[in-house]
Amino acid sequence: MTREPRRICVVTVSRSDYGHLRPVLDAIRAAPDLALQLVAGGMHLSPMFGLTVSEIEADGYPIAVRVEMLEPDDTPAAIGASIGRGTAGFAAAYASLRPDLVLLLGDRFEMLAAAVAALAFTLPVAHLHGGEVTEGAMDNQIRHAITKLAHLHLTSAAPHAANVAAMGEEPWRIHVTGAPGLDRLPALASLSRDEVAARLGLPVDGRWVVVTFHPVTLEYRDTGAHVAELVAALEKVDADLVLTFPNADTAGRVIIERLEELAARRPRVRLARSLGDRLYLSLLRHAAAMVGNSSSGLIEAPSFELPVVNVGSRQRGRLRAANVVDVAPAREDVLRGLEIALAPAFRAGLRGLGNPYGDGGAAPRVLRVLRATPLDDRLVTKQQAIA
Repeated sequence: MTREPRRICVVTVSRSDYGHLRPVLDAIRAAPDLALQLVAGGMHLSPMFGLTVSEIEADGYPIAVRVEMLEPDDTPAAIGASIGRGTAGFAAAYASLRPDLVLLLGDRFEMLAAAVAALAFTLPVAHLHGGEVTEGAMDNQIRHAITKLAHLHLTSAAPHAANVAAMGEEPWRIHVTGAPGLDRLPALASLSRDEVAARLGLPVDGRWVVVTFHPVTLEYRDTGAHVAELVAALEKVDADLVLTFPNADTAGRVIIERLEELAARRPRVRLARSLGDRLYLSLLRHAAAMVGNSSSGLIEAPSFELPVVNVGSRQRGRLRAANVVDVAPAREDVLRGLEIALAPAFRAGLRGLGNPYGDGGAAPRVLRVLRATPLDDRLVTKQQAIA
């Protein structure tokens, strides 16, 4: 008797999680005993953030359901309302698709809505990248909340698995898989430096610095001051700058406005809503440095031996490699950090750098857990582990 394929509903809500999910999506799609149900929502459906759902479609993944959830504002009230809309939207998606298991990644408020919606269905939830720490953002609380809502924990490193266990999760639920986003790097058909330069209008022989800066959501009232200090530092940098939009977080539009002003008055600045996965990773391969507070500087950048100036408290507590220079959100500190990062000796010292987030073989490990875990009462009945 042939068993029906196990239906795996994967949720993606932004360009940041989609890149990390792609190796897992490929693995699920290729598995004859699994059926992929891809649900796209959040920033993917927003023109302001590049309407990145088109990138998913271009990659050939059929989208089962789209969940419109973002309010046309970024105030705390609007973010709260977006969570409510998302919870309702994901609940409708689960009712329609009837998945056997839901796979979520990370720590965004849109993912929290997807996790909460699954609770009412007693749907098993597998969570990627739990147990990590980002003390400066509300994402930290969201990530830990999803851990308590989830039934399987697919962590990126042993310290993160230990953090999940410390939260009282039973050991059999916890797996160290590594970060699946790293799986896509060796197979990436990287664009040449000439191709990246042509696509972004950059000088081939120039020094390129990538800038990605998000609101520090626990300090959102200071976002204007934070971005003003960053921009003041960038004004003094002798480099061609590629700026990317922040996420749809509280006070994110303040950052967008200041970056647009900088790009309008500085000919050596390029501003992009979304670069797409291939162009973005190719840019990291050829850039001289990265500055901002994106998790990409800590997770992907070490694989490119790319120096990163990490600004402020957003990523405080997160596992980091030797490529990261931590600085305060003050112009002189950012400039000193860039001086260190752009020094030839610093870059030379990163040769052979290992990535603390894994070895590039996470997706097969994730697939083994999704395929082999019994979907029974034991899985959905959470118990507190005894220390």
